[in-house]
Amino acid sequence: MKILSFFESRYRSITLLMLGPLMLFCNLSFSQNQAAADSLQAVYLSGDFEEGQRLRLLSKLAAEHPNPDSSLVFSEELIRRAITMDSSDALYRGYLQKGNALRLKGDLPAALEIYFKGIKIITDNPRKNQDLGSLYISIASVYASMGNEQNTVDYYKNAIKLLSKLEDRWDSVGYASAIENLGDAYNLEFNKPDSALLLFKESEVIWKALDYKIGMAYNLGNIGLAYAQLGKPAEAEIKVQEAIRILEELEDYYPICVYLTYMADFSADRNEWTRAFEYAERSLHLAKQNSLKEQIGDAYLKLSELHERRGDMAKSLGYFKNHITYKDSVQNVSAVQQMAQYEMAQKQIEYDLLYQRQKTQKIIGIATAVALFLIFLLAIGLHRRNIYIKKTKTIIEQEMDRSESLLLNILPKKTALELKEFGTVKANKFNSVTVLFTDFVAFTRHSENLDPELLVESIGYYFTAFDDITEKYGLEKIKTIGDSYMCAGGLPFAIKNHAHKMIQAAYEILEFVEEAKINRTGDQMRFDIRIGINTGPVVAGVVGSKKFSYDIWGDTVNVASRMEGMSEAGKINISENTYELVKDSFECEYRGEIAVKNRGSMKMYFVRNALPGAHSLLSTPTSTSA
Repeated sequence: MKILSFFESRYRSITLLMLGPLMLFCNLSFSQNQAAADSLQAVYLSGDFEEGQRLRLLSKLAAEHPNPDSSLVFSEELIRRAITMDSSDALYRGYLQKGNALRLKGDLPAALEIYFKGIKIITDNPRKNQDLGSLYISIASVYASMGNEQNTVDYYKNAIKLLSKLEDRWDSVGYASAIENLGDAYNLEFNKPDSALLLFKESEVIWKALDYKIGMAYNLGNIGLAYAQLGKPAEAEIKVQEAIRILEELEDYYPICVYLTYMADFSADRNEWTRAFEYAERSLHLAKQNSLKEQIGDAYLKLSELHERRGDMAKSLGYFKNHITYKDSVQNVSAVQQMAQYEMAQKQIEYDLLYQRQKTQKIIGIATAVALFLIFLLAIGLHRRNIYIKKTKTIIEQEMDRSESLLLNILPKKTALELKEFGTVKANKFNSVTVLFTDFVAFTRHSENLDPELLVESIGYYFTAFDDITEKYGLEKIKTIGDSYMCAGGLPFAIKNHAHKMIQAAYEILEFVEEAKINRTGDQMRFDIRIGINTGPVVAGVVGSKKFSYDIWGDTVNVASRMEGMSEAGKINISENTYELVKDSFECEYRGEIAVKNRGSMKMYFVRNALPGAHSLLSTPTSTSA
């Protein structure tokens, strides 16, 4: 069980404890924390606070909100505000909480990138060791999830070294948390329970000295899991049951559900099936009683696995379908539905194959007893098997086509082909690329009071249209970040007129946004939009080993983002580099040299109208050179 302490010198009551996907706050139950987050959010939305308190409120919302999607929104707003107000302390907290939210959402490479950004902005101050220790614990947790033992151990040990120099009580909690987490990684990630127990005994002394009940509960549970790994089920159950007792006193049911699924696994490994099912059923009952949807889904999955191991495929499939249903309810609806359909199809194929194998074996058994009937039954069996194989082959081919289509939706065609052929993609440098960023004005303020499904529908409405526009002009969509849309022209194939095409696409985006406001009906949410564009060299490549992502890097991308941030609603703001390429085709308004955070003064222009002859440039043939 991982315990992550997020240290805030001004908000020392905030401590987060983690167990894989398990999250709880040490002083509040899940429902209490939701109530606290709702209260803070209401204050922030009302605007009834002094401007000097804005960063503090955003920091608390990013740290305390139990929903990682909401935490991500508030942390990104905190980062933007901190940059504007030149607050390095608030910027550090923004990076820390954004990394935490991304890690909870399962985007581990992105979480690492944000954590390392946080390390870069930490300066010499009285809290330097505390801040670095917090980030090192978070980074170690990500590496543990990736199975990288060396980096996991190194970062936990670095955190322990830093936090051991601090004296105050909450810093002791951080020190003990780092030790507890390292032990957890040794136990569950790297299968070294003996080493884990030594660390758990060390952290146990600190928890008891502090009379820190939540820490003691997790410590007991971790020791129990280590005993289970060592083949000591009786000792393991005593420790875990004691941990559950303390957690029940604290009304912290989220981790109890997870512990029960662990115990179900350990019991099944000892062939104690009655006890295994009792643990899983108890986890499901407790999760339902407390409306913990994620844990309900996990309990259904565990029951499906147990029934599958016992050979009861019908019950296993039934529980698996319930697992998918609850998985849909806690993740992005449209994306998860697609994945759920795929998973169900794969699971159904697996069960069909098993059923067919059992049926074939039964036919062979009967045929052995009846010699004369053997040839007839075998012929029937082979004929049916041949039909089944053909059907299965068709299904597999369909799934392969679907997988290839999904890959082409994520990556450019050239990059996808390279990935399929070689297994990796070589990064490329492009000397001239035009990058566009969009951002909805006041999106955060509007979205906080909007129903989640309506919010997803609204964003999808806009981004689907933006995708059509970028495809029309031969541009490459890179990614969406919250309410921000990013695309580039001039890659993966270089084109001479990418700046002109990008500006024309930007015009159509503005036109679509205006038409959407005019044609709005019912409770649809509509926004104003800012657009920023810059041209220059970039490096492009694929990141990730499981969830591939095509991305671009370089100063050109940063400046394009700054152009968007310095733009105005309903306008296209371009840099001097882009202006020099399009000045003969578009009428531009010079805005002067404007101060940009961390960039100094930069020349900027608003694009007004296309000059005569601009349309002919848009039909210039595309170059195929890389």
